[in-house]
Amino acid sequence: MRKIAVVFPGVGYTKDRPLLYYAGKIAGSHGYELVHMDFSGIKWSKEQLKDKDFLLKTLDHCLERANTALANTDLSDSVSVLFISKSIGTVVATAYAKQYGINAKQICFTPLEFIDRFAEEKNGLIFYGSSDPYADPDVIAKICCEKHLTVYRIADADHSLETGDVIKDISNLEFVMSKVKEFINIL
Repeated sequence: MRKIAVVFPGVGYTKDRPLLYYAGKIAGSHGYELVHMDFSGIKWSKEQLKDKDFLLKTLDHCLERANTALANTDLSDSVSVLFISKSIGTVVATAYAKQYGINAKQICFTPLEFIDRFAEEKNGLIFYGSSDPYADPDVIAKICCEKHLTVYRIADADHSLETGDVIKDISNLEFVMSKVKEFINIL
């Protein structure tokens, strides 16, 4: 069976940053063909990540880009599909899957609260930080509980799952990637 992993970055967190880079490497090592979305060029600021109007406009723009980029990619039920996403990319990935009825398994790093509109039940692995200033950790925990998603809360971590302590961040990254690998192993 053909396997495709689509990487949906954040608007400021690219495919070359640690969470997406290593998750993509793990997917590739499990036979997934990688497809990378590009959301560069979007004018944004960190404060706008809390602005619902900005998020709706950005979501529409990113969905248009995803539609164009994936127009000739077979994501049917005959293909094993994995969406790996970060920040607003989590909203785009879950919205895209829902819009097109794609049975994609989801790995979501630091989702925004807006994900509650699109995430499917029992269909994902979620990582978020307890000190994320752009998504209320308690709201994210509630969404994950309601949707029966596998979730890991990283203590003292921000929107990049970083704590400010490099050694702790490396340890957390190792933990996160071990869980990503376990998740991909059972797909």
